[in-house]
Amino acid sequence: MAAQGARDQTPIGHIEIPVITFPLATEQTRLPQVPEDDSFDYTERTQWIRAAVLGGNDGLVTVASLMMGVGAVKQDAKAMLLAGFAGLVAGACSMAIGEFVSVYTQYDIEVSQLKREMMKNGGSLSEEEAKKKKLPNPAQAAMASAIAFSIGAVVPLLGAAFIGQHKARMLVVALLASIALVVFGGIGARLGRTPVIISCVRVLIGGWVAMAITFGLTKLIGSAGLEM
Repeated sequence: MAAQGARDQTPIGHIEIPVITFPLATEQTRLPQVPEDDSFDYTERTQWIRAAVLGGNDGLVTVASLMMGVGAVKQDAKAMLLAGFAGLVAGACSMAIGEFVSVYTQYDIEVSQLKREMMKNGGSLSEEEAKKKKLPNPAQAAMASAIAFSIGAVVPLLGAAFIGQHKARMLVVALLASIALVVFGGIGARLGRTPVIISCVRVLIGGWVAMAITFGLTKLIGSAGLEM
């Protein structure tokens, strides 16, 4: 009778909607997330990236600036090409030797420090050899720097070699150098996983400044009456 009374008291038109509850997501029920591959230590690339990127930028900027400087006072294509080629050879040798000496000095310092730490902590010879393998390689850095310098230097040389008109030749050298600077900046950023745009802009502006200063100062000296 009580149940009958309860049903009689239910308002007409009343509809009960069942509520279905779901269990909260747990660690097992959550969708798996694919982690990014951050296991690689990009600092291991630092030494040869620095040598290669700096070598390429230096070769490009140095030779392009030399050719722009010579072109500021002389319209002879041969003079520009000779200056550029001399800059390529001298710069590649200088970069390789300088990089080798610099990195070898760093290597000696780190080896000495490693030996002191091993003697202090009582490490084994195998541990010392394993750690030495992770130290910078002077020959690798020197080779990367020389090759990269030569690659960068070839860009303006090739551009100037096939242009006969002086103003067009100067424009092509500047344009090719600008494009190559952006490419070098982008490659260095991608290899090191750093912001690409910032790297490209920084390298490009630096190259423009170097070429502009070389062109301006050489033009100024030539205008002052110096025999060329």
